[in-house]
Amino acid sequence: MKTMRIDIISAVPDLLVSPLKTSIIKRAQDKGKVEIHVHNLRDYAFNKHKQIDDKPFGGGAGMVLKPEPFFECIEKLLKERAYDKIIFTSPGGKLFDQKIANKLSLAKNIIFVTGHYKDLDDRVRKRFATDEYSIGNFIVTGGELPALMMIDAIIRLIPGVLNDSESALNDSFQDGEKIEAPNFTRPAEYKGMKVPDVLLSGNDKEIKKWKEEQSEILTNRWEDFNK
Repeated sequence: MKTMRIDIISAVPDLLVSPLKTSIIKRAQDKGKVEIHVHNLRDYAFNKHKQIDDKPFGGGAGMVLKPEPFFECIEKLLKERAYDKIIFTSPGGKLFDQKIANKLSLAKNIIFVTGHYKDLDDRVRKRFATDEYSIGNFIVTGGELPALMMIDAIIRLIPGVLNDSESALNDSFQDGEKIEAPNFTRPAEYKGMKVPDVLLSGNDKEIKKWKEEQSEILTNRWEDFNK
């Protein structure tokens, strides 16, 4: 399988450094399953002050990221290779979910464009966005953290990234909108709290039944939370 390439364009690339060098994302890169390239928007700024933002036309609070650095960076990348997706993190985008992560895990090359401050110039989105995704109905300072969450969800699905090939397949939301049953490990009793007897029984049929029942309970609770 060809190595996936992910490019991230950011006004604040330092926000991305630690997560990209840790845990599953680091392992995926070490195994050659994915290449991740972070592009500092200031490297594509036109003036000597490396200005990447300006006041919004029409007034209003906050600063807007200028279009020129985005155009320069994205057009450069598009000249170098074809991209399956150019994804913009956006509060107005489609809610990102497991089905989307599954589809994107099959892509070869993806660009993530992250805004910061008040917003980015909308001409960038209109010219380049193939997809826009949100991680929920709330606002964070920039698109870097949402992009990292999506990237993590995508990368862990690439074959060979996880040591246990079953892990990703059994996750919550992989089987429709179902929540995975609770998990336990040693010790079997801790501070008076015991692991359910069925999980210690060795009876695979009963264990499967218990997990299905618990999954249904947690799924119903999740649905109640999200009504």
